[in-house]
Amino acid sequence: MAFTLNVNGKALVADVDPDTPLLWTLRDTLGITGPKYGCGIGACGACTVHIDGVARRSCTLPVSAVGMAKVVTIEGVGGDAVGKRVQAAWSDLDVAQCGYCQPGQIMSATALLKAKPTPTNADIDTAMSGNICRCATYTRIRAAIKRASGQSEKV
Repeated sequence: MAFTLNVNGKALVADVDPDTPLLWTLRDTLGITGPKYGCGIGACGACTVHIDGVARRSCTLPVSAVGMAKVVTIEGVGGDAVGKRVQAAWSDLDVAQCGYCQPGQIMSATALLKAKPTPTNADIDTAMSGNICRCATYTRIRAAIKRASGQSEKV
């Protein structure tokens, strides 16, 4: 079945089964490889994308549930001011180690800052709790979120 998806501001057509997870539609059918496969059950956050501005796990979301919602991936998140600030803070603070989880981390952090422009540490912990970093860069992730929000925190 053909689905027209609004991905990073472009209308893209994917001919897939309606139950196909959005992650596989993006990666295998549309060639958008920023969202990563980590666990397949929505628990690690590596596949996080924005659906109409909300951070969602694409590995558990069937493509048929997306409709014409705006899908933004790591490839498109720098297209707005908040996403650009988050990416700059990540780079400035050398957050990534292996980098595998970082697209999902950045997507969750950007959604957080759009909802709460000056988050508390508790807000950050809540928003980021579903994103696992096997390299344990959590301190730098928090510092980057604070920097992107205009707050400062030592690393």
